[in-house]
Formats: sequence, structure tokens, C-alpha cells
Amino acid sequence: MNFTHVNAANEPTMVDVGAKVPTRRVARAQCRVVLGPELLSRVQAGEMPSHKGPVIHTAILAGIMGAKRTAELIPLCHPLGLDDCKVTIVPDGPDALRVECTAVVTGRTGVEMEALTGATIAALTIYDMCKAFSHDITIDSVQLVEKTGGKSDFHRPENL
Repeated sequence: MNFTHVNAANEPTMVDVGAKVPTRRVARAQCRVVLGPELLSRVQAGEMPSHKGPVIHTAILAGIMGAKRTAELIPLCHPLGLDDCKVTIVPDGPDALRVECTAVVTGRTGVEMEALTGATIAALTIYDMCKAFSHDITIDSVQLVEKTGGKSDFHRPENL
């Protein structure tokens, strides 16, 4: 198997997807933001005043905005006009939040990078908004959960 973004001369190149038939493609990615029990409680209670707005709502907006700008962040990533993008943030145990991003497009290339970018940008926003209270925050388990609609589907067994 060869890298997809390297040509015969071993130079970086964009993958030509022009001959592919557009299909509906969906990707879901997630990660965890470990805040600790006290900080998680404050975030959930809305006790973190910010001019940016509530931590969770701001992170959701940032995740969607990040997913929409993935091609500006990842070299050679095709710019996609997303059909839909949803970010959810829910408690994950006594000390963490689970961030999930689902990206949808009808197109010639997948949306895995958009889903992964959306989840991580949302997580980074949580970190940014909480770092004044603690720097002992960890973002972990960034992973593609599933993708459908392309050459091959992928479904990760539940493990987060």
C-alpha cells in the first residue's frame, strides 16, 4: 500500500477525485477532555463566566467552525461544503467530557478529517476556556468512530 498524497516522483500531491461518483458520506469522531471532578462540576453548572459565552456552547460552535475550515488546516485536504455538522459534548465519567463530531457531505471524498478536526477544535476550546482554573487538563482518545459512504465503511467497536 502506498501513501495517497505522494506522486510517482515522491512529491506531495493532491489526490484527484474528479472521476469519483458523488455519494453521501458520513464520519463520526470523538475525544475526551479530562478536567477533573471539580472543574467538570463547574463547567456543567455554568459557573465559568466568560465573554465568549458558556463553555459547552462556545466549544460546540468552535467545533462546527473548525470542521468547516479543515482544508485550511490540513495540507492537501479537499475543501468540502458540508451538508451537516453536529458537535455534542456530554459527561464521560466523574471527571471528563466526551466530545463527538459528526460530519456529512455529498461528495467525492470522505469527511473523516472534518469530523476529527471538529472534535479536536471543540476540545481545544474547552481547554482554552478552562485553563485559567487549571492547566491539569488532558485531551485524549482522539479517534474516528465510524465512516460510511466511500470505498469502504469503518466502524470502531465501542471503547471510550
